[in-house]
Amino acid sequence: MTTIANALLELRPGATWSLSGETYEGLTWSDTVQTKPTKQEVENKVAELIADFESKQYQRDRVYPSLGDQLDMLWHAIDNGTLNKTSDFYTAIKAVKDAHPKE
Repeated sequence: MTTIANALLELRPGATWSLSGETYEGLTWSDTVQTKPTKQEVENKVAELIADFESKQYQRDRVYPSLGDQLDMLWHAIDNGTLNKTSDFYTAIKAVKDAHPKE
């Protein structure tokens, strides 16, 4: 899940800091080059990261057969001369895509 730490890493890459707990108040800024982000900057970045994460749920739900199984299905389809939309390879991939379409 997206946290304040993720937001800080995005806002100030390479900065040095520590975080006690999961609130802005637990942030100790020790970087002497980059400025400490404001609480509002951090909250905005957390909200942005959460929205991005949630918008890609379909990607996490799309679980394809293992690569080894896909290659095996592909080999058999080629060997049987059925490398088309009726092959196990195609129908297995299509079932996942149909069950979890891009939004």
